Amino acid sequence: MDMRYIQSFVEVLECGSIVEAARRLDLTPAAVAARIRSLEEELGATLIQRSGRCVRPTAAGLKMAASAQVVLRAARDMRAVVQDGDTQVGELRLGVFHSAMNSMLPPVLQRVYARYPHVKIFVDPGASIGLCRKVAAGELDIAIVVEPQAALPKTCEWRVLVEEPLVVIAPQGCTGRDAHALLREEPFIRYDRSVLGGQLADRYLRDCGIHPRQRLEIDGLLAIAALVDKGLGVSLVPDWSSIWLSGLSVLRIPLPDRAPVRRVGLVMARHTPHLALARAFAREAIELLRPGEAAS
Repeated sequence: MDMRYIQSFVEVLECGSIVEAARRLDLTPAAVAARIRSLEEELGATLIQRSGRCVRPTAAGLKMAASAQVVLRAARDMRAVVQDGDTQVGELRLGVFHSAMNSMLPPVLQRVYARYPHVKIFVDPGASIGLCRKVAAGELDIAIVVEPQAALPKTCEWRVLVEEPLVVIAPQGCTGRDAHALLREEPFIRYDRSVLGGQLADRYLRDCGIHPRQRLEIDGLLAIAALVDKGLGVSLVPDWSSIWLSGLSVLRIPLPDRAPVRRVGLVMARHTPHLALARAFAREAIELLRPGEAAS
């Protein structure tokens, strides 16, 4: 099966037009249509149907589309293995935990594309634990995650990007009050214990013998900060920079003793076929977020 024909099929689906696909592929519309017909004949199924100037996939075409993407990605992977060291080859498979999608990812990508304008990146958002598993399984090349509590497999490496100590956030009217007193006396908005930051906060409260007056439990640091801003309670969360850039009127109150730290960083597969791409991404992220610290 000719890879060029598969690429033409995918391009037609993405464009919804043979004419536009031909323009992108630098071919004539007749040549693209001929490739699709040859692919249909080889598979024994109709893959697309025309409706005026638009093109839509048939049921068979939809099934074929998912497999076609896998085949094309595998072909790019093979080229990347052969041309190891070329950061322009292949597609980087990047995982990003949810909270970093709108905060950390945009400035990192801005820096990466300024240096490597032609690099291709597939972004997979998710929970940190799941993303670490995908990197270990070879489904992702690299991921921005909260540092896992369990040891990473030897096939992965870890690099710290930011360190966020736990802090109490409280409404403006709580100025001057003690952090522990706020946690004991005020309604408490708990950071979801299913995520690592929430687990750190829960462990700290238990270690200090603090039993807060819990009002609700919720995931999402900006959501928690917005609730605190409305005077609905206080919370114990990582000192996440986006809270202070959000324009919300909340106080940051340090803990009286050494605070647990949430670390956000990169988990990278050591043997990915896109190792050069992954290392280039890591280098740019580290130089942006930890100036002066080189990525190996």
